[in-house]
Amino acid sequence: MSLPVIHATTILAVRRDAKVAIGGDGQVTVGETIMKANATKVRLLKGGAVVAGFAGAVADALTLFEKFEEKLERFPDNLPRAAVELTKEWRSDRVLRRLEAQLVIADNRSGFVLSGSGEVIEPEDGVLAIGAGGPYAQAAARALLRETQLSAREIVTKALTIAGEICIYTNTNLTVLEPER
Repeated sequence: MSLPVIHATTILAVRRDAKVAIGGDGQVTVGETIMKANATKVRLLKGGAVVAGFAGAVADALTLFEKFEEKLERFPDNLPRAAVELTKEWRSDRVLRRLEAQLVIADNRSGFVLSGSGEVIEPEDGVLAIGAGGPYAQAAARALLRETQLSAREIVTKALTIAGEICIYTNTNLTVLEPER
């Protein structure tokens, strides 16, 4: 007997005018059942200088957040290097490579999608999305970025709301964070 598939997230990051915001919905779905509606999948790291969100298994993501904070300590003020070093370790370590999660990380200068398959992706347009509702949120964010003057935070909120209205694995109980410095 196999366990039901967990669909747990939509995470979206948007950069505009040298500011970034990352948001996530609160829904955790197991099979065809909503198990939780108010999960928090985004958090501040490195004393508030970095924002990160995750899609996938919670325990795996928390392990990766801890590892990523170690990399940030080792490479302060160099988010790209910390991202690459985490991804290298994640891919090559026998235990870590079994972790099932994706991360979106950003500070006020750069942002990346990280995965255990070795991906370190930095988009040209400053829009990053992962999770079940990621494509919906990404499309909405790109349209709002091109056609409005809304702030990064406002775009994340509106785009995640749109995703929550379309994707059955996403709700509109949102957490949106920005780096504090």
